[in-house]
Formats: sequence, C-alpha cells, structure tokens
Amino acid sequence: MKDKIKNNIITIAGFGIGMVGGYLYWQYVGCASGTCPITSSWKIMLIYGGAIGGLLGNMVQDIIRKHKIRKANI
Repeated sequence: MKDKIKNNIITIAGFGIGMVGGYLYWQYVGCASGTCPITSSWKIMLIYGGAIGGLLGNMVQDIIRKHKIRKANI
C-alpha cells in the first residue's frame, strides 16, 4: 500500500490541488443563480476539480517517469 502511494504521489497531490481549485472556482466564479448544473454546487465542483487535477498530475508523473528512464539509458 505504501509503495502504491509513493509511486503515485504526484497524481494524489494533483487530485487534492484540483479539489481546492474546484472549490475556489465555485466560491469566486461559480453560478450564483443556481441554474448552471456543474458550477452551482460546491460538491460537484470538488469532484470535477479533483478529476482534472488528478489527470494533470498523472500526465506530469508520466513525463517525469519517462525522463528518468531516458536519463538512466543514456
């Protein structure tokens, strides 16, 4: 379990940062009238923000892994 967390720390951090970003987006930019299906609820924005942050974190993590592999092969 610890190895999985250690190997995916950037993805997990991206998920957390995305959740904070989603909440802040809802707080300062979100739909005030309540008619917007995504931005009107802070709970939904946490999920969307976390998903986007996790995906971006996973992309960064893959780039870092590929860079380490290339560096080791040189």
